[in-house]
Amino acid sequence: MTDARIDVEDLRVDRGDLTVIDGVDATVERGRFVGLIGPNGAGKTTLLRTLAGTLAPTAGRVRVADLDVQRASARDVGRRVAVVPQNTTVAFDFTVRDVVAMGRMPYHSMFKETDDADRRAVDTAMERTSVTQFAKRSIDSVSGGERQRVLLARALAQETPVLLLDEPTASLDIDHQIHTLELVRELVEGGKTAVAAIHDLDLAARYCDDLLLLSDGGVLGYGPPEEVLTAPQLAESFDANAAVTGDTVTGTPTVTALPDAGDAEGRVHVVGGGGSAGRLLYALTVAGYDVSIGALPEGDADHETARALDVPAVTVPPYTAVDAATAERVAARVSEADVTVVTDVDVSDGNRRTLDAAARADALVVVEGRPPDERITDDARESYERLRARGRVVTPENALDAVADALDGPTPNQRRPMADD
Repeated sequence: MTDARIDVEDLRVDRGDLTVIDGVDATVERGRFVGLIGPNGAGKTTLLRTLAGTLAPTAGRVRVADLDVQRASARDVGRRVAVVPQNTTVAFDFTVRDVVAMGRMPYHSMFKETDDADRRAVDTAMERTSVTQFAKRSIDSVSGGERQRVLLARALAQETPVLLLDEPTASLDIDHQIHTLELVRELVEGGKTAVAAIHDLDLAARYCDDLLLLSDGGVLGYGPPEEVLTAPQLAESFDANAAVTGDTVTGTPTVTALPDAGDAEGRVHVVGGGGSAGRLLYALTVAGYDVSIGALPEGDADHETARALDVPAVTVPPYTAVDAATAERVAARVSEADVTVVTDVDVSDGNRRTLDAAARADALVVVEGRPPDERITDDARESYERLRARGRVVTPENALDAVADALDGPTPNQRRPMADD
């Protein structure tokens, strides 16, 4: 089998007086799926066209599957590289099957007729992309999303070791987006090499082995998704404030764009756990509050959210009860805060000390989305009831407003005495 490796060496591409790509070095090994990510204008499409040999670099070299694509014939390149373009327009009114069959052109001389191998390749490609039912229809009569799948089928019929895709899911509904990327993933696991420009960062992280992050025509990051999708690199490339957390289903990074922080003032300490505080942490951070959280087990869902949002957290090792020293750290955070919020967390003897520290808050908000009986053990019930008696009990939807109300109260920075003080 032809080696499906891609080598890019010190690549520069100028378009008129504008340098679109400059100094790009990258190697894609056989059997890897690389996602090209970056803001509009970063050079993703230009890089793909250069890899395909349809755009000549100003400097540097590109080798794809043992071939210098700039010096090779179009037929030789076409036997190694198949392209799924972003533009799905087809110049003439061919049938869908005719369009897919165009993928066999690199294997034909002017006088060679279609043979059984061609027909099998076309049939297989159409079946794998779920376009067989459109075979006799005009390409102009199918929708944009269906046309995108037809062009993917054409690329598959080409039977090349390398597949290049420019926004392959842009016109597809969510079901066909997943089907398309699952298919590319399957092809890669079978030995192909794929490079795709992908707009959706979460999908790119989920399906790609590596991500190549372009910014201002250069490579800002290249490697596994968890190494490339970091808040600082996303801020530099997209000029955006973003939080990167782990998807609870897939385990891959997921990116949440954040608006610029608001102008709310005040310190808020959150007692959460098990994912109960995630949305509130996001809302408080976006509003502009100075937020802390804890105590939390290391690796807890709320801990991961806090890390992504750069929220300081008091932590304990996993499956460990809050000890006296940790409780003192929580108490210090509570004492520094203007408002303390206890979220809809499971309550047991393991976090009772945290609840007792929260009960000494200047102003206290208790969030209840689930009935207490479903999440509180008997050994911690007394501590929780003291919280409810001293705090304002609200639903999750009203938690942010309750924090603002507490800050506007008459004595937000004076410690509220406890019943036994």
